[in-house]
Amino acid sequence: MEGTPEIDPRLLEILVCPLTKAPLRYDREAQELISDEAGLAYPIRDGIPIMLVDEARSVLSLRQLAGNGLERGRDNALARGAPPKASAKAPRGCL
Repeated sequence: MEGTPEIDPRLLEILVCPLTKAPLRYDREAQELISDEAGLAYPIRDGIPIMLVDEARSVLSLRQLAGNGLERGRDNALARGAPPKASAKAPRGCL
């Protein structure tokens, strides 16, 4: 894309998905780094990859996420495995 800063190829070689540690695929047209394993696309802004899961967009359906063992928690962030189970009884003094 014209006017779009290029990413240093050496940087692309060392960056991995912060969630899965899997390699990333560079989508030059969309200006994103794609983690096929996590089903996330990390944006590149002004030539800088934003490697935060909260900033990534999902590229998978919910069914595909479940198949990968990835789930969305209460804060809508992706996490591996099931969320911890709440205890049956709340501590005294808690509602």
